[in-house]
Order: sequence, then C-alpha cells, then structure tokens
Amino acid sequence: MATDRPSQHDDPYDLVFVGGGLANGLLAFRLAQLRPTLRLLVLEAGECIGGNHTWSFHDGDLTPEQHAWLEPFVVHRWPAYSVRFPQLTRNLATGYQSVTSERFAAVLAAELGDSLRCGAEVTGFDARSVTLAGGERIRAACVVDGRGPTDSPHLTLGFQKFLGQEIALEAPHGLAHPIIMDATIPQADGYHFVYVLPLSPTTVLVEDTYYADGPVLEPDRLRQSIAAYLRIHGWTAAEILREEEGVLPIALGGDINKFWAAKAGIASVGLAAALFHPTTGYSLPDAVRLADRLAGLHDLSAPSVFAATRKHSVRSWKGRWYFRMLNRLLFLAGAPALRYRILQHFYRLPDGLVERFYADRLRPFDRLRILTGKPPVPISSALRVLAFPSRSRKAVSDA
Repeated sequence: MATDRPSQHDDPYDLVFVGGGLANGLLAFRLAQLRPTLRLLVLEAGECIGGNHTWSFHDGDLTPEQHAWLEPFVVHRWPAYSVRFPQLTRNLATGYQSVTSERFAAVLAAELGDSLRCGAEVTGFDARSVTLAGGERIRAACVVDGRGPTDSPHLTLGFQKFLGQEIALEAPHGLAHPIIMDATIPQADGYHFVYVLPLSPTTVLVEDTYYADGPVLEPDRLRQSIAAYLRIHGWTAAEILREEEGVLPIALGGDINKFWAAKAGIASVGLAAALFHPTTGYSLPDAVRLADRLAGLHDLSAPSVFAATRKHSVRSWKGRWYFRMLNRLLFLAGAPALRYRILQHFYRLPDGLVERFYADRLRPFDRLRILTGKPPVPISSALRVLAFPSRSRKAVSDA
C-alpha cells in the first residue's frame, strides 16, 4: 500500500474532486479506504452524488480483488444474459451485475461523510484550486476533473443514446436474466436495440438505445418505442417509477496526445479522460482500474496525478485501436437499417471470446476470428472505411 506524504504546500486538502460521478466517486472511495489520512473533498453540483443512473458490467470485466472492493455498490446480479437479433437469439453464461445511483450515493455518503458536498456549483478550477458559485475558493495539492465528456476537436466520436424507464408491471415479466441487446425491433436510421434488466419479478428497467452520429436526444421518440416494446411482449405498466437518460461516446478515432495537451495539466478521470469501452460505452470497469492505479501512487500532487492519468489514458487508447476500427465499420460501412448485422455476426462467436471483448482482453487470434466468415457489410464499403477513413462520410484519424 502507498504511504501518504504531506503536501508540499499548506493546502486544506490533498485532493478535491470536481463532479460526483462514477469515476470520481469510486476513486474517492478507494482512496478513503486505503489511505484514510488523506484530506479529500468531493464537490457535486446536484442535490445528490451519482445523479440518476444504472451502471452495469460483466463478471469477467474485473479481477477478484476488484469485485471484492466494489461489492458494497452492487445491487443486482444475474448468472447469465441474452441477446436477440433477427437471425439469432442466444443466452451467454457470463455473470452480469448492476450498480444503481441510489446505492452509489448511500455507500459514498457513509464512507466520505463531511468530505462530500452536494449542491456545490463549481464556476472555475485549475490543477490546484476550485472556485464555487458565491466566490469561495478551495485550494488543494491536486484537483481532479470528473465532470464527464466534453467536446474536443481531437476526438472523433459517434454516440450511443438512450432513455430508460424503471417500470412496475401489473403481472410478472417472466425474465430470468437481462437482455442486453434486443435488436429485433425496427431498424431505420442506425443500430437500434432495447436493453432490459429484470429488477424483480414484476419490475423491469427498459432502455431504448440507438447508435447515432450526433448527440441530440429525442426523449418522446424513445418513450414511444418503450411503450411499443411493452405491448409486443404483453407487459402492462402499472407505474413508471423513474426515468434515466444518457448520451455515451463511441470512439471512432482521434489524436489522444493532442486531447491531453489541451487539459493544461488538470488530472481527469472517467469519460473526461476518454476512459470507456470504445464500442459499448461501458465505463465502470475503466473507473475501477484507474481508481486502483491512482490509489497506489506515492505522490498525489497535481503533476504526479496528471502524469499518471494521462499515461493510463494514452496507453488504453492506443491499445484499443481494434475497437475503433470495428466502430468505423458499424457507423460508416453499412446501410443504417442493416448495421445490426455486424453485432449479430459478432454474437455467433464463442462465449469466451465475447467475454474477452467486453473485458478489453482480446487475443490476436480473437481479432482475426471476429473478422472471419461471411462479411456483415459490403466488402467494398468495409475496405473504404478501413483503408481510407478520410474518404468515409466523416474524416476519421487515429493516433
């Protein structure tokens, strides 16, 4: 375990976290557990840390040690999940787990106590200080930005957009485990699927999700699609308990070095550090890994934490080139209504390969295996996207 060394400056805090989202919350939790003498402060603009979200992950995404320290946050667990496509329905015997924002907030409130401040609107910050609305200025040895993704000219992104409803049904739904992709629904303007978590015998979380070029969300459209999905399955809503929505980045290309050069030495985590699975948008495994990495640093000064987060992000980005290549196929190589075929083709592969894909541990033969067989998109389009990305519908660089 790392040992704490006193700040080189007379600062009230060792670390101040701007934003109480997933990555900052897990990092603060890990540091508080392993290094309880640190002076931490988490600043969240909203009324409650964690917002209104459900974060999920596969059992194989984390190590046994990571599962152990994340355990207090996990609310739902299933031994398997399924996918559904027009020409394929399949159950995969891989465990699946979910963290709710309600549990996230409760665990962090208990662990952090007065080190957590909600309703704290940040109007400006740099690597070593934060200014709040009203003028209060807080100094720290290190400030960590965890506010989520921001527009960057150095990353080329697609988007996974969704709206979810947690619904109490009038009768049991009959599902034994989640459906993480149901693409049997109409496909019109891009890859479109429904995500279903059975939270109790009569409660489900249903998310209407689609991959699109732009970040604009159309809530009414997605609510109508959820209502149609319920009718198809013969489910009747007794009550809509809550809604959640989101726009997740899907990486197509970019220059990660220029992305970090624009950060002016401010350490960033989570989506603000481009740390997410490039194809699925899942961010919890990356947040757990970075929390472990930073909790082990001897020096938690701003330059040290910035260098460590940058190095981790750049290494992860460069190692994920293959996923960005697949994403370009998904977004650019096929007709919008037929893009589901790429995922349908992928899910014909062995369970172990699918598990390694989600865990970002693909082997060289796995990469070859994914691209073998009958092409799910026209060969001419695939070659154009892969070999000459600048000639695709949008220019895509990758560095």
